[in-house]
Amino acid sequence: MSIFFHEQLYRTNAVMAKLKNYPITICGAGALGANITENLARSGFDKLTVIDRDRIEERNLSTQPYYRSDVGAFKAKILANNLYRAIGTKVDAKTKELTSANTTQLLKDSQLIVDVFDNSVARQAVKDYAEQFSIPCLHAGLSADYAEVIWNDVYRVPSEVNDDVCDYPLARNLVMLTVAVACEAIVSFIATAEQRHFTITLKDLTVQSLFL
Repeated sequence: MSIFFHEQLYRTNAVMAKLKNYPITICGAGALGANITENLARSGFDKLTVIDRDRIEERNLSTQPYYRSDVGAFKAKILANNLYRAIGTKVDAKTKELTSANTTQLLKDSQLIVDVFDNSVARQAVKDYAEQFSIPCLHAGLSADYAEVIWNDVYRVPSEVNDDVCDYPLARNLVMLTVAVACEAIVSFIATAEQRHFTITLKDLTVQSLFL
């Protein structure tokens, strides 16, 4: 029986075949990026790349799929190792900082890009590359009890004001809601070519389509 038996019953064989062979690069392996990568892998995606230069800290453990024994190790490497051990998916882990100078090197094999970086400079570099080469790119971000999932054509890079803020409120439930919405937006796009934007608010547990 396939690891993805239940997903296959829901999605159909045709859609699952598309997902398996669709190269996606996830930019960031933090709260959103790590969970999105894991969710996509467990949904049947087999050609995943994750880019993140950061190492795991103890404060990451409540919102990110890492263990205490992983503290100090590279997020991307541990994520790739864990997913291979769990389901045999080989994630290409790149422990590098993405900049405007190396986007071509790091993103060249992407058919779709997911931007969940935590700083505006890297987000801008991803957005510019996706626009230049007409690559579909989905951006997801969090702020307090609010989140957005927006495709590149209408995405606006946020201000640099909060780029260096380390102590910010973040609820795990908002992370997981956003991950689910982002992953479904990705699957929907691959299956139908429709780019759907969403907002998520935690206090009222609302997911709304965003028309821009």
